[in-house]
Amino acid sequence: MSLAAYCVICCRRIGTSTSPPKSSNYWKDIRNIIKVTGSLILGGSLFLTYEALALKKSLTLDTQVVEREKMKSYIYVNTVPIDKRENHGILYQARKELHKAVRKVLATSAKILQGPFADTFSTVDLEEHECAVWLLLRKSRSDDSAARAQAVREMLAARHWHDYQYRTIAQACDLRTVIGLARSKESDLRFFLRPPPLPSLKEDSTIEEELRHLLASLPQTELDECIRYFTSLALSESSQSLAAQKGGLWCFGGNGLPYAESFGEVPSAAVEMFCLDALVKHSEISTHCDKIEANGGLQLLQRLYQLHKDCPKVQRNIMRIIGNMALNEHLHSPIVQSGWVSILAEAMKSQDIMEASHAARTLANLDRETVREKYQDGVYVLHPQYRTSQPIKADVLFVHGLMGAAFKTWRQQDNDQVLNDQVSEDESRYTACWPKTWLARDCPTLRIISVEYDTSLSDWRARCPMERKSIAFRSNELLRKLRAAGVGDRPVIWVSHSMGGLLVKKMLLEASRKPELSTVISNTRGMVFYSVPHRGSHLAEFSVNVRYLLFPSLEVKELSKDSPALKTLQDDFLKFAKDKNFQVLNFVETLPTSIGSMIKLHVVPVESADLGIGDLIPVDVNHLNICKPEKKDAFLYQRTLRFIRETLAKDLEN
Repeated sequence: MSLAAYCVICCRRIGTSTSPPKSSNYWKDIRNIIKVTGSLILGGSLFLTYEALALKKSLTLDTQVVEREKMKSYIYVNTVPIDKRENHGILYQARKELHKAVRKVLATSAKILQGPFADTFSTVDLEEHECAVWLLLRKSRSDDSAARAQAVREMLAARHWHDYQYRTIAQACDLRTVIGLARSKESDLRFFLRPPPLPSLKEDSTIEEELRHLLASLPQTELDECIRYFTSLALSESSQSLAAQKGGLWCFGGNGLPYAESFGEVPSAAVEMFCLDALVKHSEISTHCDKIEANGGLQLLQRLYQLHKDCPKVQRNIMRIIGNMALNEHLHSPIVQSGWVSILAEAMKSQDIMEASHAARTLANLDRETVREKYQDGVYVLHPQYRTSQPIKADVLFVHGLMGAAFKTWRQQDNDQVLNDQVSEDESRYTACWPKTWLARDCPTLRIISVEYDTSLSDWRARCPMERKSIAFRSNELLRKLRAAGVGDRPVIWVSHSMGGLLVKKMLLEASRKPELSTVISNTRGMVFYSVPHRGSHLAEFSVNVRYLLFPSLEVKELSKDSPALKTLQDDFLKFAKDKNFQVLNFVETLPTSIGSMIKLHVVPVESADLGIGDLIPVDVNHLNICKPEKKDAFLYQRTLRFIRETLAKDLEN
């Protein structure tokens, strides 16, 4: 503006002057105009050139970087070379053209329906056939849960993707999607990012010492006697081990638990198991789970898991801890971010039933998209362990007996030929858990649950000497866990062996007295009892050796024939079962059971196994094998299967 005003003034002066201007003044004014105008033009040109170059630089993409981004090679652990023939083959070109056509159809339909078609994809630098990956990722973040589930199914159905496309989804998908993929039977392990590098251990520190510090950092409040026992045992034994390693006396004091131990040497593996036992108990308390996560427990447990790949017991205890932590929804994100999902997804595909079931429990607790129930420690879903579109119409619960377990109690009857041939993974010849394999195939619409709890014959052998739990206490504890797992929401059949049958009877009587548990009673259809000592057992009257005779466990004492609690339980339940018209099937052994090397004992006699209602079927096996069919077409399994089908006939038809 100033330049224009200056030029106008000069022109007016020239045009309005009365006397002829002098030549020198005239050209002086012209030169001034040229100087100012030229400077402005030159400066503006330089400024515009600079801005244009800067803008071009900011908008220019390095094509190599783009290609590397497409390949996502930085998330590989083992890079896989791309076969050029695969890129330029007939199938590849056909898929490319097909994706182009699909994208055009989607774009056209979006215009017709006046709906936006993935605005994000209209400007992204991708080949058109790659848009399917990003469309599925966008769909997986939909507000509609049905659309998210459909996106997961479509990801699983895509069998033609390249390796980098799986890795793209692994990096870009959210928590709900990655959990859904992990809980799908057909999932490819490339869908999951491998765990990030673990932080280095502190200088002069061992995993054993880190476990000990983690355990010592946990609060010492809200602890029952058993948690205190396991914590004290782990800290004291680790102190002995560290004292031996460091060559001197090791004293520890913290959180009110002081220890000063001797030079005794404790195996490192044993110390780790003590620490894990204590952490399992601590992880049952929500506030302690927060402390475990805050103090790096997820990474430390992952390091221990990887180091003990040849020790299933250690790995199972670690899975129990992670499964307990997964009960707290605010810890789901840290669990996923620490890389546990890829480990769990791989464990789900294991041939080992216990490993797969522990992983299935943890993933089910992480899956809040399709699972309403929460599976607490000791409650394992045997079927279905994956997401399924098959409707679940009823539940069958398995409760083991004295010295039993959630899996080993229900294995197929052992025989020398099977054990010698080592074909336990061949389910057509041998199954390590017949409810999971045989029953799940014969009745796919059932949810099959097995529970686990600690029992012992003697207080000498008890895992926790302070834990003297009666049948009444255990029944309340199991009932609480099973109700959290949704037991009672569907028709139920209870299957039990030995003392497990007494727990079932006590649970049902307790549920009948609580209005909030009324659905457990109304949905109970029947029960199967395998040699349940309704009127007591000879086991309480004999002993393998002196230590059992002097210190029998509370469980064994309650099985004695003169136990008033057992008689009251039998009388109350018999009247209750008749009023409710429960369907009952009883099996009883006819052969004695070897206990130790010298004693053979008929554990549950026929008169004790007779509940008073339902069929009573004697079987020529001992007490241990009464719940272990010899093969799938054996009478023991086929009669049980027939009872389940007949009792649930109306429910399964609906």
